[in-house]
Amino acid sequence: MSKTTWKYVFLLVSLWLLILGYMGYQLLSVVEDANRSAAAVLQKERQIELLQTQNGGLKKKLAELQADKNKLEMEVAELRQKNSDLQRKLLAHKSSMVIPMEPHELKDKRDQDSDTSSVKFTPSSLEFLTIRRRAEKELKEMWYFISAEVSRIKKSASESVKSKLTKMMWTVEDMHHVLSLNFENLKSMNGQREWVEKEHKELGDLVQRRLQHLQNPTDCDSTKKLVCQLNKGCGYGCQVHHLMYCFIVGYGLQRTLIIDSSGWRYSPKGWNGIFKPVSETCTNHKGNVAAWSESASKSEQNILMPIVDSLYPRPPYMPLAVPKDLANRVQRIHSHPFVWWIGQFAKYLFRYSPAVQEEIDKKRTLLGFKKPIVGVQVRRTDKINTEAAFHSIEEYMYWVDLYYNKLERVQPVEQRRVYLATDDANLLPEAKDKYKNYEFVSDREISKSAGLGSRYSDSSLHGVLFDIQMLSECDFLVCTFSSQVCRVAYELMQSSQPDAAKKFQSLDDIYYFGGQSGHDVKAVYPHRAQDSTQIDLAVGDRAGIAGNHWDGYSKGVNHKTHQDGLFPSYKVEDVMEVYDFPTYDGV
Repeated sequence: MSKTTWKYVFLLVSLWLLILGYMGYQLLSVVEDANRSAAAVLQKERQIELLQTQNGGLKKKLAELQADKNKLEMEVAELRQKNSDLQRKLLAHKSSMVIPMEPHELKDKRDQDSDTSSVKFTPSSLEFLTIRRRAEKELKEMWYFISAEVSRIKKSASESVKSKLTKMMWTVEDMHHVLSLNFENLKSMNGQREWVEKEHKELGDLVQRRLQHLQNPTDCDSTKKLVCQLNKGCGYGCQVHHLMYCFIVGYGLQRTLIIDSSGWRYSPKGWNGIFKPVSETCTNHKGNVAAWSESASKSEQNILMPIVDSLYPRPPYMPLAVPKDLANRVQRIHSHPFVWWIGQFAKYLFRYSPAVQEEIDKKRTLLGFKKPIVGVQVRRTDKINTEAAFHSIEEYMYWVDLYYNKLERVQPVEQRRVYLATDDANLLPEAKDKYKNYEFVSDREISKSAGLGSRYSDSSLHGVLFDIQMLSECDFLVCTFSSQVCRVAYELMQSSQPDAAKKFQSLDDIYYFGGQSGHDVKAVYPHRAQDSTQIDLAVGDRAGIAGNHWDGYSKGVNHKTHQDGLFPSYKVEDVMEVYDFPTYDGV
């Protein structure tokens, strides 16, 4: 090879050696990096193991601290309970020591209590109450509609379909109960129930003071009077409703009520032989008694009230009017303000004489009247096929079962009880035989005395008084509102409970007061008639309601279109009639 060739060979070998050296260096660097990475990973793993060990120790320590904390909390709770018990004992001890307060101290305390109560609770707005009550009504009407439709379908359905419908209704009933209880819970939230009870008592006391003032004038001779003859040619319920209507008109005219119970067919003792006198200072009238007229009501010393059907002209105070000065307050605590209003007159009138009160108390104990209890009033004899249709005991007990099914969702019921008031002496053994899981509280002697042959007697009067009182004390009423006795019990119930307006189920009529000026409802949702039996309603239309069919529909007359027919009950709400009654300032 030439010298030049050797130079090229030497150059190539040198270049190759350089490349090998470079690659070896790079490979060595990679190996060293790998070794360093492996060492770093190993170190990290050791650190992780150390951290895991430390973490386990911390968890164990935390668990020990949590256990100590729970123990301390239990000890603190026990100490607080002991402290609370000691405070109650101390308070009880202090309350037994009467320490007189100076007038300015008493005023400061009242102001402080007032400030505290105002901070604790703000009453719900009327708008909220209206919407809540509307929703409650819609829920109830939905139940009426579904149960009525299912019952109708069952009449022509096969056995398998009937079975499926029955199971479906169990679920619907349970859902209805749950939703109803949720509404009840809303009434108790944030002190609402306590406020309603307090307001109910204050309003009731105010009305009772006004009635006491009206009925006990300082100068009886110069006081204008309204005379009401009790002995109408009808039953007890009808007679006392006549008396209540007289009392309301007397309140509106600021005339003292004089009850003329001479020759009372129920008792020769007269009104004051059964009840406390309605006045302690003015029980009789002197001079002529003028017949009712508009001019006589303004000028005559004594006026005689006719039966309500003959009253003309009709004064504006007639049922279902509510006093303007009380209407807003009553509406906040009661879903049917007029029923609350008439209940106050019932409370004042039906104050029993000491002997009658003692008799009622003894019989209540003897019969074993205990709560919970549902009142069932079954009126037959003279009512059947004249004023009311026949209803079997099963129709009444259907609603009693529903009441107890709902109640048992929120509290244990040791015994289902029914107070049975009836003029049919054969009904009690029938009810006991058919409903063995119920305890029926009833007096067959009252049923016998309520028969047509002995109705107008002293024993019959005492029997109906006891029935009305017991029915009014029940937790729920099932009856026919065509019966005046049941309506009296329902009215009396309102005076002892803040809002018992919904604590009933009537098998026929809605609530009404005989001779009332009218009962209007207002459409809150539009309705277009689905067939010839129904009427149209626009929002705001007022209709005179004739009745609720308890199947989701009511019947009435649209005052604007004059159409007469059915409409969905949930699409309307009651109109509260308000009028300027005397305010009895200073009472």
